[in-house]
Amino acid sequence: LGLTGDQRTYHGKDTTRFHTVNVAQPVRFSRKCPTGWHHYEGTASCYRVYLNGENYWDAVQTCQRVNGSLATFTADQELRFILAQEWDLEEKTFVRKDQRRFWVGYQYVITNRNHSLEGHWEVAYKGSSEVFLPPDPIFAPAMSEKENVLCAQLQCFHFPTLRHHGLHSWYAENCYEKSSFLCKRSQTCVDIKDNIVDEGYYFTPKGNDPCLSCTCHNGEPEMCVAALCERPQGCQQYRKDPKECCKFTCLDP
Repeated sequence: LGLTGDQRTYHGKDTTRFHTVNVAQPVRFSRKCPTGWHHYEGTASCYRVYLNGENYWDAVQTCQRVNGSLATFTADQELRFILAQEWDLEEKTFVRKDQRRFWVGYQYVITNRNHSLEGHWEVAYKGSSEVFLPPDPIFAPAMSEKENVLCAQLQCFHFPTLRHHGLHSWYAENCYEKSSFLCKRSQTCVDIKDNIVDEGYYFTPKGNDPCLSCTCHNGEPEMCVAALCERPQGCQQYRKDPKECCKFTCLDP
C-alpha cells in the first residue's frame, strides 16, 4: 500500500485523523445491482421480476424507466440462471401458484393461418445484442383471429425440483393480457446507501469498508482509495460505524 502523503483530516473538535492510502488492485464487490435485482456475472446484467400485472406494452415502459428492457437471453446458461432464481413471488401473481409466467422481450409474428399457425420469433427490440430465439411456442387458447403479432411469456415452475432441472415453457400470448414480467439491465455501481452511481463518478461501494472511495467504471468500482482511521484517543473498547468513515462509538464504561 503506497501512502499518498499524510492527508490529516479533523472532524470538528474530536481529533479523528485518517491517512489516504492507494489500493493497488481493483477491489471486487459482490454487489452490482440495486436492491431487489439479481446479478448474473456471465452477462454482467441485473434481473428483476415485477409482479404487478401489466400488458406487454406497459411492461416495456416500466423496464425502460429503470434503464432496462424486457429480458432477452444470449445463451442457455443465462436462461438456466433465470429459471433457478427465487423471485420472491407473492400470492397476488396472475397465474397458478406452481406456474409463473413472465413477459420477456420476444414477439411471435404469424405468417400463415391456414391449417396450423405458422410464424417465427423476433426480438422485440433490435438494439438487443446477439440472442437465442425460443423454440415453437404454446399458443394461448383465447387467441384472437385478428392478432398477427403475439408476445412471449416464459413459464417458470415454482417447485424447486422442476426449477433446478430447468423445466420451462414458452407461450405466445395476446399482448394485451396482463402478466408479471422480467426486466434486465446492465450491472451498475451501487453505493453504500444503495444509490445507483453513474459512470465516472466517485462513490463508496456497498461492502464492509465505509472508508473506500472508488470510481465507477463499466458498473465496477475501480481505482479505489482507502482512508485509514486512527483509533480514538482515550478509549480502550470501541465500535466502528459501518456506514460512516472514521466514526467510532466508545464502549468503555
